[in-house]
Amino acid sequence: MKKRRIVVKVGTSTLTNEMGKSNLRTIEKLAMVLSDIQNMGNEVILVSSGAIAVGANTMHLKEKPTTMRMKQAAAAVGQCTNMFLYDKFFGYYDKIVAQILLNAEDIAQEEKKENLTNTFNALLENGIIPIVNENDSVSYTEIESEDRLFGDNDMLSAVVAVLCQADMLVILSDIDGFFDKDPRLYKDAQLISRIENIDESVYNLAGGAGSRRGTGGMKTKLQAADLATGNGIHTLVTNGKNPEILYEIFDGNKIGTLFVGKK
Repeated sequence: MKKRRIVVKVGTSTLTNEMGKSNLRTIEKLAMVLSDIQNMGNEVILVSSGAIAVGANTMHLKEKPTTMRMKQAAAAVGQCTNMFLYDKFFGYYDKIVAQILLNAEDIAQEEKKENLTNTFNALLENGIIPIVNENDSVSYTEIESEDRLFGDNDMLSAVVAVLCQADMLVILSDIDGFFDKDPRLYKDAQLISRIENIDESVYNLAGGAGSRRGTGGMKTKLQAADLATGNGIHTLVTNGKNPEILYEIFDGNKIGTLFVGKK
């Protein structure tokens, strides 16, 4: 198996349980599998959501914060908690992690983008696993906007994949892949295992927001796949409940929905 550069995005619904607390079993498994994948000679980048949800729970808030100041406060607390857990669990497997927090402006400005790319490359060349998130404690546009650029980090993961010239983007969601209709509402919904072209008919199949703990729906995952595949990056959307499913992907088994990168 040739060396590949992989971006893996994990969402809030995967990182937290129904009570809003950190899902330690999943986070530990994720760290183990990604460490193992790196041990196979691959380069790994993790794009992680969950800061606001985890922070709200850590702060013992009775409900999800609604004001900007409380959302940003929760993000600041939650980011510390998440990175502590990642550092701890990846450390079990003798891996070093690094934190990168991004705003939309970092991508828009050419000089910042170039510096960012250089940072990613330097980390990867030294065997370090970058862990990326939206800088919610500073940026307000992403939290406020109804049609956010990053959309629970789905689009952010695609932007990172393009910046780093990744070979593959894997989006771990709370759904098995892309269906012809919402499987939560229709028992006869069929999984579409491979999509060659993301056109209007595909977008029309996308529903609204997904899990109540996250903010991303299939629309943002399609937008992410559209950006990544347009830059030649294969994109796979699958269920992240059991991170060991990543082994299935590397073994070439048919898992989730593969959006084929355009050459």
